[in-house]
Amino acid sequence: MPLPTVSRLFRSALRTQLVSVANVSSKPAKHNVTAGEQAIAMTTLMVAILGPSSWILAHLEDYKKK
Repeated sequence: MPLPTVSRLFRSALRTQLVSVANVSSKPAKHNVTAGEQAIAMTTLMVAILGPSSWILAHLEDYKKK
């Protein structure tokens, strides 16, 4: 009895070896990231993720009226 297509794809995916995308190294960092740079990066990330969803939730009643 032949396996369904999804099952065959799953088995072949399990057999393949994953290629490491990240270049992992045990050496010290070439450039130290300061606390200020980390704060700016985290703030930018949070605004980029939470900003649009906050806008939609704040204007949800306006979207319901349309």
